Amino acid sequence: MAVRIQKVLSDNGVLSRRKAEEYIKEGRITVNGRPAKIGNPINPGKDIIAIDGKRVYITNKTQKVYLMLNKPRGYVTTMSDEMGRKCVAELCEDAPAKVYPVGRLDKDSEGLILMTNDGNFANSVMHPSFNISKTYRVTVRPDVDEDILVKLATGVMVDGKMTAPAQVHVITKETGRVVLQITITEGRNRQVRKMCEAVGLEVARLKRISVGPIKLGMLKPGAWRELTPAELTAIRNAMKK
Repeated sequence: MAVRIQKVLSDNGVLSRRKAEEYIKEGRITVNGRPAKIGNPINPGKDIIAIDGKRVYITNKTQKVYLMLNKPRGYVTTMSDEMGRKCVAELCEDAPAKVYPVGRLDKDSEGLILMTNDGNFANSVMHPSFNISKTYRVTVRPDVDEDILVKLATGVMVDGKMTAPAQVHVITKETGRVVLQITITEGRNRQVRKMCEAVGLEVARLKRISVGPIKLGMLKPGAWRELTPAELTAIRNAMKK
């Protein structure tokens, strides 16, 4: 079915209709290698659209997309930011569909974020009733002892409420610096940072390395990839009560 090019670009979150018209007038948009025209009827399933020579992937609205992103430090977990800060949406502009982050990582944290256009999937991953675990590698200062490890594992007071039990392991330990692996099943705001602060630890670095059975692996900072069928099956199985 043929649809006007401006509508296709707008409906897929690529460009507003007005901006699409500007780009067309400037000759920046092509359809199957030829300059587009305003009102150009196209078939989103067959025609190849490019902006400044870079292909734009148009997705059927019923197609669900599931990605993992390795968020670098310095990016906020939003689609846009009124303060002009870098957003994770910028890192997924070349994804096959417009996707949204599942949960958050604060600006100074890094690591695994799931991105999707499937609202039901996102809600299930984040809902506390499903107890989807999240594992972090946390570098803290100055030192930890058995008492601190027990408190982190059994629960500490954060924002007036005790945290649920967590799994806490020492990965490496040297003078003035310890690397912990902390797994939680809650999703409170900045929870791991606040847990560490509650026992007198300073967080020097925080990286999420897994969400449920999905592991970050060797994905480079700022890069994304689609989840494999096996990964999707694994996390959906983890969401079953």
